[in-house]
Amino acid sequence: MSLSSRWIFIYLLCLVFVIGLISRFLMIEKKLTFHFPPWISKLESDSSITQPPAMTTSWHDSEEVKMLKELIAWPEPRGTPSVESSTSPENCDYQILNPRAHYSVGETLELLLTARDHQKRPKSYGGDFFQAKLHSPGLKAGVTGSVRDHQNGTYTITFLLLWPGDVEVSIRLMLSSEAVHIIKRLRESRPDKASFSGVFMKNGKEEVTECNVYKLNGSLCEYADLGTKEKWYCIKPKELPCSSCVYHVNGNVRSITTKEDEAFLHKRLTGQVIPSRIPSLHVLARTNSHSELRLPNCTPGLPIPNPSGFYYDDDWTSLICSSRKFPMPSNITKCLSGKAVYMFGDSTLKQWWEYLESFVPSLKKIGFHLSPYMGLQLAIDTENNYLIQWRAHGRPLSMGKLMVANLHYITNDIDGIGGGPGIVIVFNIWAHLVFFSVDLYIQRMQKIHRAVIDLLQRSPQTTIIIKTANTGKTNMPNSEWLSFQLDSILRRVFLGQPVAIIDAWQMTSCHYLPYNIHPGRVIIRNEVDMFLSYICPQ
Repeated sequence: MSLSSRWIFIYLLCLVFVIGLISRFLMIEKKLTFHFPPWISKLESDSSITQPPAMTTSWHDSEEVKMLKELIAWPEPRGTPSVESSTSPENCDYQILNPRAHYSVGETLELLLTARDHQKRPKSYGGDFFQAKLHSPGLKAGVTGSVRDHQNGTYTITFLLLWPGDVEVSIRLMLSSEAVHIIKRLRESRPDKASFSGVFMKNGKEEVTECNVYKLNGSLCEYADLGTKEKWYCIKPKELPCSSCVYHVNGNVRSITTKEDEAFLHKRLTGQVIPSRIPSLHVLARTNSHSELRLPNCTPGLPIPNPSGFYYDDDWTSLICSSRKFPMPSNITKCLSGKAVYMFGDSTLKQWWEYLESFVPSLKKIGFHLSPYMGLQLAIDTENNYLIQWRAHGRPLSMGKLMVANLHYITNDIDGIGGGPGIVIVFNIWAHLVFFSVDLYIQRMQKIHRAVIDLLQRSPQTTIIIKTANTGKTNMPNSEWLSFQLDSILRRVFLGQPVAIIDAWQMTSCHYLPYNIHPGRVIIRNEVDMFLSYICPQ
């Protein structure tokens, strides 16, 4: 080898070494590599099939699928219900069971709620969807209550008394049993309620066609993900090939309800607070100081009690573990130093990324060629040696206009991460899948679960954190009950696994801020504090 050849060889080795170091520091080599997506155009023939992709009989008959569907089974209304015989939020009433002269912190408060129709007649069957909280507006305190359906028109609502002072009861009828039946029927029978578009571009030409997770009428392009085997369908463009689909665009929510349905789903009957006839109760401080609950450090795998925590003075106190506060940017940078945090999910998880990026001055958003069409946000703190990435989950996704090449399924992203003690993976998925059959969600969660278990087997020191669904989704037909169903499935799939669960459902349901699927900054701060508590428990 000549002298000049040796120098060229040494130069190339050094170049490869430097590039490797940079990639290892950023830990995003797979995340920012632009390549043709793992979608294959497999079908360009005529099709008139309009049903969702069929699941195999063996899948439907599996014990896990049966168990998950039994978990979310819901009582059916009796007879042929009318609006007048449906549950009226104005006419429902509740009273304290076994009232006492004094109440103290640590005790429980039980109420008996009687559902009544619009003629004030007691209901004889259950299935109403209620949400309950106990709160002290002056103390900025709140906690959720558990609701037990006796399936005879009565419900027991239980609260744990967790702070001293005056407390008030608030119970909201989210959906009557009759309205739930309509929402459930539309979920399973009308997969076309949400529409999407594909933008096809080639040689200066552009065509836009309708797309969805189920087969549409007409000649189709069928795309199958190589990793998850999940499929996506678009109506075939008139001129351009299936391989020219460049952008995914969220569409509209179609109106699929009849006038009869809409009468049960009217806003005056859904999400309404039941008038309270119970005055404020005064709760005394705990007399026995030695009975304070000692909680373990926040580590993955801990069981989630009900309630999982409560607000006091706008701070969330966990009942799962001894959570920490991170009031200063320096507290956060100390915790995350040397970490790579990968977030996969929807806009409610993106709120965590946005909070951290805006709160920590040394955490800088990386803007190189990251257009609004990326579905990706990245921030790096070079002073403290950590990064935080958020990426939107795969289709179906209603989040503006995104490049198809940048749409990743959570399963594939987790499979592409080696893991380790410095790796934190956070994900959530629910809001964009409520329009579709629960079969789709169960299959998606099973695949994510498999990817998580595989990752923890090859790298047990990896931290896995799951954010549950938010409350605040009250518009029809995208209702809170659908979110509750999917959230119940997610929790059960990961029950007993060494993952951390951030109970956003309760953290958003018992705060005094108005219901909003994208909650205010004070709630996000508390969610992020819980998230950081699992990364840095001490």
